[in-house]
Amino acid sequence: MSTLPSGRYQLKSLHEEIALFDRKLAHLHKYETFATEIERVASADKLTAKRNLLIRKAQQMIDEGIEFNEFERPQSLRVVTEKTEAAEKPSHAAEDGTSSGVAVETESSLSLSTSGTLDIRQAVEDYKKNRIKRKTA
Repeated sequence: MSTLPSGRYQLKSLHEEIALFDRKLAHLHKYETFATEIERVASADKLTAKRNLLIRKAQQMIDEGIEFNEFERPQSLRVVTEKTEAAEKPSHAAEDGTSSGVAVETESSLSLSTSGTLDIRQAVEDYKKNRIKRKTA
């Protein structure tokens, strides 16, 4: 029996299997019924051992230098960075308390000059005012 060559796609499938075991463990803890707590722990230990083996294989492939995308990693193994924390924050609501479908970035790269040459915030505010007027008319 030949083994599969180590590669990007094998690492991706390992990450998918790890995510599957994460879901199986969550299901086991939440929904499965067992006669005793000892049986529950034994079953969870079996799944955890298989999951840990997959994690070691994936980490070995990563250490060998196989490239992968961070979003392909299972949630349980993702490294928390400042960028992901910023992406998880909800977008700001409009000043009047309602949510508009347009996300306005404050102090972003869109407002490059203070003279208003590329300041989009004013254009968005004008659009909102005109949209309200059109709806009432």
